[in-house]
Amino acid sequence: QVSLAESGGGSVQAGGSLRLSCVTSTYAYSRYCMGWFRQAPGKGHEVIALIRRDGFTNYADSVKGRFTVSKDAVKNILYLQMSSLKLEDTGMYVCAAADWIPCDIHVHRSPTSGGDWGQGTPVTVSS
Repeated sequence: QVSLAESGGGSVQAGGSLRLSCVTSTYAYSRYCMGWFRQAPGKGHEVIALIRRDGFTNYADSVKGRFTVSKDAVKNILYLQMSSLKLEDTGMYVCAAADWIPCDIHVHRSPTSGGDWGQGTPVTVSS
């Protein structure tokens, strides 16, 4: 059973924008912490943005001011609005939901940390 399914990735020129969506199950949406991770080719999961159940958000320094994470309680969807995209934003974007405490950008998380993870949607930024 798929708990999270991402969409919205694609190819975009540097400076452009994309909005990613992650449709979640009701259970996944109810988790304490949801977020977006980026996996560059050959590298591990990098946490990009997290949002707590109460709506508190935090971001990696590399995307702060350019990316916005939000969620829709009616549709059970997690979003990531990305703007001013850079070449280094290229990667597979994966959403996750878990009862991670703290829900903190500075704590390393990966699929081995538990929770529910999507398959990802690819983003390619070109010059």
